[in-house]
Amino acid sequence: MKRIGRGTVEFTAPPTVLGAGAVGGKKEGQGPLSAYFDQTFDDVSLGYTSWEKAEAQLQNEAVAVALDKAGCTADGVDMIFAGDLLNQCISSTFGLLEYEIPFLGQYGACSTMAQTLLMAAMAVDAGAAQRAVAVTSSHFCSAERQFRTPLEYGAQRTPTAQWTATAAGAVVLGTGGKIRVRRGLVGRIRELGIKDPSNMGAAMAPAAAQSILQFLEDTGSRPEDFDRIFTGDLGLVGTRLLYDLTEDNGVDLRPVHNDCGLMLYDREEQDVHAGGSGCGCSASVLCGHIFTQMEQKVLRNVLFCATGALMSTTSQQQGEPIPGICHVVQLTVE
Repeated sequence: MKRIGRGTVEFTAPPTVLGAGAVGGKKEGQGPLSAYFDQTFDDVSLGYTSWEKAEAQLQNEAVAVALDKAGCTADGVDMIFAGDLLNQCISSTFGLLEYEIPFLGQYGACSTMAQTLLMAAMAVDAGAAQRAVAVTSSHFCSAERQFRTPLEYGAQRTPTAQWTATAAGAVVLGTGGKIRVRRGLVGRIRELGIKDPSNMGAAMAPAAAQSILQFLEDTGSRPEDFDRIFTGDLGLVGTRLLYDLTEDNGVDLRPVHNDCGLMLYDREEQDVHAGGSGCGCSASVLCGHIFTQMEQKVLRNVLFCATGALMSTTSQQQGEPIPGICHVVQLTVE
């Protein structure tokens, strides 16, 4: 690896995608990207007695699909980088327990897919692992119970609120695949005073703008150099703010930008208000839609910019603002 500019890492022997899996719940299976999921579940409890156990199984299923596509077993993986939204990342620890793969837990909120992908790529490029897995998940019901109000309460959702995806995505990195992890940027924490947990897009947009602008500066790139720039899960409000922030710096993302939170659902038909969110949103869009488009060479050069709101129930109860983060991964097909 080598550093480029202020914050970007370029992989000298770019790790490649060997296999990926995207699984989702009933609502995700009814959305515009339903055809890109490897598996969807009509029963979002997946037959378990708690939402947390159901989410853990989502990760387990996503990893199983990714391993199968990669043509390897858990014994052939040297490290797994995983995280989720729940306290102490219990979806990851309980969901991946049976695989017995050396485990490094991650927490980046909704940016976790980009974070685990970067960590896995660094491990493979550095020679610390021949194969590494990156995986994350979220579940609408488990997230609502932890961060907002239990479903039984029946609280009304504001127009700025986003729908936490019941989904998971997993990817196996190694050598010999078609899709390369070429570069990455580890984001910096940004906080501009947003305190509303029902307005995640506004909290994350400043970090997204900062990371994208830094990556473009470091690499001497322009938005039009990429087939698509994907952010993960700014939703409608955050996307509009992102455009304002980048245009203030003379950069127009509109011609090539799309947001995973606006792609996963039909906002009008599925009543998700400002769009989708949660670790599983950008993870399932990446491991389903984006990778499929790249394998078919519809897309050859993309930026995947997953965003996260780094809050907790404790910080919210104490009236603290919501810091944001955004990590950038450049994916190419030669």
